[in-house]
Amino acid sequence: MPMHNPPHPGLIILKDVIPALGITITETARRLGFARETFSRILHGHAPVSPDLAVRLERAGISKARLWLSMQSAYDLWQAEHRPQPEIKRFARID
Repeated sequence: MPMHNPPHPGLIILKDVIPALGITITETARRLGFARETFSRILHGHAPVSPDLAVRLERAGISKARLWLSMQSAYDLWQAEHRPQPEIKRFARID
């Protein structure tokens, strides 16, 4: 079954997590130890959710780090599959 375009995990943090916490983006960034500008780039899909952010989210009680990295990986893979790629010739089978 083909995967549909998954959302950037930063958008999930922006649209679902931060409103549920009832605090500002600035306060969330501060509590996670990120510069607000850096955190904003992640939230708006201009930078990836890094392993460091994933671990910090887990330590803050916001799901598991592996979940955030899995979402980032799914997003990155979908983006790569839908970008123009050079023609690739298959390698000969090695037995």
